[in-house]
This record gives sequence, structure tokens and C-alpha cells, in this order.
Amino acid sequence: MPDQRPAPLDALDLRLLAAVVAAPTASNKALAAGLGVPESTCAYRLRALRARGVLSLPQVEVSPPAVGLPLQAVIRVRLGRHDAAGVVRLFDDLVRTPGALEVFHLAGADDFLVHVAVGDAAALRDVVLQHITVHPIVRTTETNLVFERRAGIGVVPRLMQAATEG
Repeated sequence: MPDQRPAPLDALDLRLLAAVVAAPTASNKALAAGLGVPESTCAYRLRALRARGVLSLPQVEVSPPAVGLPLQAVIRVRLGRHDAAGVVRLFDDLVRTPGALEVFHLAGADDFLVHVAVGDAAALRDVVLQHITVHPIVRTTETNLVFERRAGIGVVPRLMQAATEG
């Protein structure tokens, strides 16, 4: 059986990832200058990281409050049964739920977490009642309001630390 582990990242790959995370809209020229490498090397490495699935193209992030969706919640979903087709169908429907920002399929007490942004409490109620509890495999839901959200540090600092320790 072939080895399925990803190819290791070298020091330049890690520095390039850190630079892209710090400045996702930076040009190749600016990244190369900051890293002290030729532009061609930088472009080649970026293409290789994308081809390997290490780095994906930048995504546009829309601020929910700025577009009239100031209320965020995380809805915990527990299933009454776990047939494969039903779970896949529910997952597909959850990601298409209006206002869904992220959906996680989990192991543990909860089966799904659905992070949503909505306009008000009535819209949140409608998401739960019209898009989640209507599925026959859903047993219960629990809704938690989000007071504040902050992005985490990400994986690049951990990768760089591991590279310097190893």
C-alpha cells in the first residue's frame, strides 16, 4: 500500500505560508521581496502548495452585521437515527440553509453544529423550525447565541514551531 502521508513542508514553504497568512492579498513580487527569494521561486512554490492542497485561493469574507445580519448563533443538532443517506441529505441541506456560515459534522453527543448569521430572533427561530427540525432524523436542537467571535491563530505558527523543534 502506498504511503498516504503528505510531503513535508520545508523552511521556505513554511515562511511562504506565514507570509500569505499575514498578507493574503500581497502580490507575488511583494511576497518574494519579503522572503528574499526570486519571484519565479515564489510563484513556483505558491503553485506547488496550491496543487498539493496545502493552500487554497483567498476567499471573500462578507461581514454579516454589515449586511444586516447582526445576530449569530451556533445550533447544536442531535439525531434520532444515523442512517447514511439521511445524514448526507441533512448535511447537504444544512449547508444550504439561509444564513449558514459553517456546518460541522461531529462525533460525540452532538451530531452537527450549525453556525448561522441572521437579522433577528424571529429569523433565528425560522432557521431552526423551517430548516433544521423539519428533518425526520433530527431529534433535538439547542441554540447558543454568539456574543463575540474571533479568528484563531491558525496552523502555520504550530507548523513553524514544530519545524524549528524537529
